[in-house]
Amino acid sequence: MFDPLDAPGTRDGAGRDFWKAKTLAAMTRGEWESLCDGCAKCCLAKLQDWDTDEIAHTNVACRLLDLETCRCRDYAHRQRRVPGCQVLTPERVSDLHWLPSTCAYRLVAAGHDLPWWHHLVSGDRDLVHRIGASVRDRAVPEASAGPLEHHIVEWPA
Repeated sequence: MFDPLDAPGTRDGAGRDFWKAKTLAAMTRGEWESLCDGCAKCCLAKLQDWDTDEIAHTNVACRLLDLETCRCRDYAHRQRRVPGCQVLTPERVSDLHWLPSTCAYRLVAAGHDLPWWHHLVSGDRDLVHRIGASVRDRAVPEASAGPLEHHIVEWPA
Protein backbone atom coordinates (compact mmCIF):
# COMPACT_ATOMS: atom_id res chain seq x y z
CA MET A 1 0.00 0.00 0.00
CA PHE A 2 1.29 3.45 -0.92
CA ASP A 3 1.80 5.79 1.99
CA PRO A 4 2.44 9.43 1.07
CA LEU A 5 4.76 9.92 4.01
CA ASP A 6 7.04 7.18 2.73
CA ALA A 7 7.62 8.84 -0.65
CA PRO A 8 11.32 9.10 -1.49
CA GLY A 9 13.71 11.86 -2.35
CA THR A 10 14.04 15.58 -1.79
CA ARG A 11 16.44 16.41 -4.59
CA ASP A 12 15.75 16.61 -8.29
CA GLY A 13 18.19 15.24 -10.89
CA ALA A 14 20.33 18.38 -10.61
CA GLY A 15 20.66 18.09 -6.83
CA ARG A 16 18.22 20.93 -6.05
CA ASP A 17 15.31 20.80 -3.66
CA PHE A 18 12.62 19.60 -6.07
CA TRP A 19 9.88 21.87 -4.67
CA LYS A 20 12.02 24.88 -5.61
CA ALA A 21 12.94 23.56 -9.04
CA LYS A 22 9.57 22.20 -10.25
CA THR A 23 6.00 23.30 -10.48
CA LEU A 24 3.44 21.15 -8.68
CA ALA A 25 2.26 19.82 -12.05
CA ALA A 26 5.80 18.76 -13.03
CA MET A 27 6.43 16.70 -9.89
CA THR A 28 6.53 12.93 -9.91
CA ARG A 29 3.95 11.13 -7.81
CA GLY A 30 6.59 10.44 -5.16
CA GLU A 31 7.65 14.09 -5.04
CA TRP A 32 4.02 15.26 -4.89
CA GLU A 33 3.12 12.87 -2.09
CA SER A 34 6.29 13.70 -0.13
CA LEU A 35 5.19 17.34 0.11
CA CYS A 36 2.60 16.29 2.68
CA ASP A 37 4.05 17.20 6.08
CA GLY A 38 1.73 14.84 7.96
CA CYS A 39 0.03 17.55 10.01
CA ALA A 40 -3.44 16.10 9.16
CA LYS A 41 -5.08 19.52 9.43
CA CYS A 42 -6.77 18.90 6.08
CA CYS A 43 -8.40 15.81 7.63
CA LEU A 44 -10.42 17.86 10.11
CA ALA A 45 -14.09 18.68 9.54
CA LYS A 46 -14.92 22.14 8.33
CA LEU A 47 -18.15 24.12 8.39
CA GLN A 48 -19.03 26.48 5.57
CA ASP A 49 -21.41 29.40 5.88
CA TRP A 50 -23.46 29.16 2.70
CA ASP A 51 -24.25 32.88 2.70
CA THR A 52 -20.69 34.17 3.09
CA ASP A 53 -18.63 31.09 2.03
CA GLU A 54 -16.62 31.59 5.22
CA ILE A 55 -14.98 28.40 6.48
CA ALA A 56 -14.90 27.50 10.17
CA HIS A 57 -12.33 24.88 11.14
CA THR A 58 -13.04 22.27 13.79
CA ASN A 59 -10.91 19.85 15.78
CA VAL A 60 -13.05 16.87 14.66
CA ALA A 61 -11.02 14.28 12.77
CA CYS A 62 -12.15 12.22 9.81
CA ARG A 63 -13.09 8.71 10.89
CA LEU A 64 -10.15 7.29 8.91
CA LEU A 65 -7.54 9.48 10.59
CA ASP A 66 -5.27 7.77 13.09
CA LEU A 67 -4.97 10.46 15.75
CA GLU A 68 -1.61 9.19 17.00
CA THR A 69 0.23 8.89 13.67
CA CYS A 70 -1.80 11.58 11.85
CA ARG A 71 -2.05 9.24 8.88
CA CYS A 72 -5.06 7.98 7.00
CA ARG A 73 -5.92 4.40 7.89
CA ASP A 74 -7.02 3.70 4.30
CA TYR A 75 -5.31 6.29 2.11
CA ALA A 76 -5.77 4.30 -1.11
CA HIS A 77 -9.55 4.01 -0.69
CA ARG A 78 -10.36 7.15 1.28
CA GLN A 79 -12.66 8.72 -1.34
CA ARG A 80 -14.73 5.57 -1.54
CA ARG A 81 -15.04 5.27 2.23
CA VAL A 82 -15.52 8.94 3.12
CA PRO A 83 -17.92 10.89 0.91
CA GLY A 84 -16.60 14.40 0.45
CA CYS A 85 -12.94 13.49 0.98
CA GLN A 86 -11.07 15.89 -1.27
CA VAL A 87 -8.26 14.80 -3.54
CA LEU A 88 -5.51 17.39 -3.85
CA THR A 89 -4.22 17.92 -7.35
CA PRO A 90 -1.92 20.60 -8.73
CA GLU A 91 -4.90 22.15 -10.49
CA ARG A 92 -7.07 22.30 -7.36
CA VAL A 93 -4.62 23.48 -4.69
CA SER A 94 -5.12 27.19 -5.34
CA ASP A 95 -8.90 26.81 -5.20
CA LEU A 96 -8.97 24.99 -1.86
CA HIS A 97 -8.93 28.01 0.45
CA TRP A 98 -9.56 25.84 3.50
CA LEU A 99 -6.08 24.32 3.29
CA PRO A 100 -4.03 25.47 6.29
CA SER A 101 -1.62 28.35 5.72
CA THR A 102 1.28 25.99 6.52
CA CYS A 103 0.24 23.40 3.90
CA ALA A 104 3.23 22.63 1.69
CA TYR A 105 1.03 22.29 -1.39
CA ARG A 106 -0.43 25.73 -0.78
CA LEU A 107 2.97 27.27 -0.04
CA VAL A 108 4.69 25.81 -3.11
CA ALA A 109 1.76 26.74 -5.37
CA ALA A 110 2.13 30.34 -4.17
CA GLY A 111 5.90 30.34 -4.80
CA HIS A 112 6.94 30.13 -1.13
CA ASP A 113 9.47 27.83 0.51
CA LEU A 114 8.64 25.10 2.99
CA PRO A 115 8.72 25.87 6.74
CA TRP A 116 11.89 25.01 8.68
CA TRP A 117 10.12 22.14 10.47
CA HIS A 118 8.92 20.41 7.28
CA HIS A 119 10.50 16.97 6.99
CA LEU A 120 11.95 17.75 3.54
CA VAL A 121 13.86 20.66 5.10
CA SER A 122 14.59 19.31 8.59
CA GLY A 123 14.99 15.62 7.74
CA ASP A 124 12.77 14.79 10.73
CA ARG A 125 9.25 13.47 10.04
CA ASP A 126 8.28 13.69 13.72
CA LEU A 127 9.20 17.38 14.14
CA VAL A 128 5.78 18.50 12.85
CA HIS A 129 4.25 16.75 15.87
CA ARG A 130 6.84 17.77 18.46
CA ILE A 131 6.44 21.49 17.72
CA GLY A 132 2.65 21.27 17.76
CA ALA A 133 2.10 21.93 14.03
CA SER A 134 -0.04 18.80 13.65
CA VAL A 135 -3.39 17.67 15.01
CA ARG A 136 -1.79 15.09 17.31
CA ASP A 137 -3.18 15.49 20.84
CA ARG A 138 -5.47 18.28 19.61
CA ALA A 139 -8.18 16.55 17.58
CA VAL A 140 -11.14 14.46 18.66
CA PRO A 141 -12.60 11.41 16.93
CA GLU A 142 -15.62 12.00 14.71
CA ALA A 143 -17.58 9.22 16.44
CA SER A 144 -17.55 10.93 19.84
CA ALA A 145 -17.57 14.60 18.80
CA GLY A 146 -21.23 15.55 18.80
CA PRO A 147 -22.33 18.73 16.97
CA LEU A 148 -19.52 20.25 14.90
CA GLU A 149 -20.54 23.73 16.00
CA HIS A 150 -19.21 22.87 19.46
CA HIS A 151 -15.75 22.11 18.08
CA ILE A 152 -14.83 25.25 16.14
CA VAL A 153 -11.17 26.17 16.67
CA GLU A 154 -8.74 28.79 15.36
CA TRP A 155 -5.52 26.76 15.30
CA PRO A 156 -5.87 24.62 12.18
CA ALA A 157 -5.71 27.50 9.73
